Amino acid sequence: MPLPRDPSGPAPAPSTDHTDHAAHATSTSERGSFSLAVCTCGWRGPARRSRDLARKDATGHAPE
Repeated sequence: MPLPRDPSGPAPAPSTDHTDHAAHATSTSERGSFSLAVCTCGWRGPARRSRDLARKDATGHAPE
């Protein structure tokens, strides 16, 4: 039987592994004359007539 962790000891370090970037792969999608940013996490940007604005929306959503 393992011994319980000593509560006065150091707490486990928080995880700094941010490998969930695959969960936020953004791209643009065309719907008629509109373009919109979409992400694999389910997020969707507003429909834009400008592809450049849709790309900027996608860049703004993606994690740093």
